[in-house]
Amino acid sequence: MSISSRTARTVRILGVASASAALALGVAGNALACNIRDFSAVASCDNGKGSITVTDKDASRKEATVSVYLEENGADAKKVGEKTVTGSKDGAIVTFSEDWAANAKYRVHIDVDGILNQDLDILTAPSKACATSETTPPASESTPPASATPTPSATPSPSATPSQAESTAPATAGDNSPSPAAGSSNLAETGASSNTPVIAGIAGGLVVIGGGAVFFGMRRRGSASKSN
Repeated sequence: MSISSRTARTVRILGVASASAALALGVAGNALACNIRDFSAVASCDNGKGSITVTDKDASRKEATVSVYLEENGADAKKVGEKTVTGSKDGAIVTFSEDWAANAKYRVHIDVDGILNQDLDILTAPSKACATSETTPPASESTPPASATPTPSATPSPSATPSQAESTAPATAGDNSPSPAAGSSNLAETGASSNTPVIAGIAGGLVVIGGGAVFFGMRRRGSASKSN
């Protein structure tokens, strides 16, 4: 039985169409398949606290396990955390709290059961760390003011002050004469002496005698003149 040219042409057309459909389905399937390019990570700050955010844009909505590790010298220093996320076309987000240091490096591992088991590119934190929300306590609360510290007194010690015995000049050796009294020195300055009362008494007596003599003399002269 021979096949006509018309039938052969129809078969060829159907084959090409089938191949094109298979290719289109394959491309669509690859587009929907979970891929490492569907994931991204970033280190950021939220209200002064550090965090690492991983976004999953897997349109096939596969569940993925996300693990984050702090890297030091090319090795895992510590495990920051591990969480699961279900991808979405718009992007599903999972966040890890981490007070990262400036330029710190992190390894982000993605595991989708039976499909994907791969690391993202090494994540490097920004060159400036998050600003802390805590404020430094005032100096008056943390450190006592300088004026509150007692200072040593400027008053010299008693030993520095010379004693009365030291400040008084010592008496001259061999001088046994008594020192003059304070009263006699004042009398010498005014010209008085201890004989002043005696002299004053004698002078008073002479005045009285002279006055009496004058009185009697005048009286006697008056009597003589009357007798003449």
